[in-house]
Amino acid sequence: MTNRSLDKKERILEAATRTFAEKGFFNAKISEIARQAEVADGTIYLYFKNKDDILIQIFEYMVERHLENIRQAVAKGGSPEEKIRMFVRHHFSTVEKFPKLVEVITIELRQSSKFMKEYVPKKFFNYLGIVSDLIIEGQASGVFREDADPEITKQALWGSLSEVTVLWLKTRKKRFDLQTCGEQIAELYIRGLRA
Repeated sequence: MTNRSLDKKERILEAATRTFAEKGFFNAKISEIARQAEVADGTIYLYFKNKDDILIQIFEYMVERHLENIRQAVAKGGSPEEKIRMFVRHHFSTVEKFPKLVEVITIELRQSSKFMKEYVPKKFFNYLGIVSDLIIEGQASGVFREDADPEITKQALWGSLSEVTVLWLKTRKKRFDLQTCGEQIAELYIRGLRA
């Protein structure tokens, strides 16, 4: 893909993110996305099959970016406990920096029947796999208890982060600080995991 094509595709993804966040996935129209991206309606179909495909590619882009950043942060070292804190901090930092994008990923994506039924989010599984790897690392070093199932624990942590994210995004008046909340969530999980 040429730089010009890539630029156009990115403009469409950015416009779609804004449109989905403002109007909701079902109410958003391809023509609105095209108008915001400053391209012809037909141009969108050169890059995407349909509206569901746009949504899935927004998700892929976000997870890929997030995955690389968190891998770099965790690779810098520290104890398994500190790495879990880094994971949580990074999650909420992303929510604060890109609220519209995160809203599309956490709320609107669930509205796509194609995504929920057909799509296998391998990159997202890799992202969550970082948590289970950290738990296994902590168990191997004797820091975390051996009876904690890494798969269940990673899903439970993700559920907590996801629910707090949705609450924060949907509340007009932000009643709590995400980073403070993140520290509390991380501490709860770390205490529960300690040997």
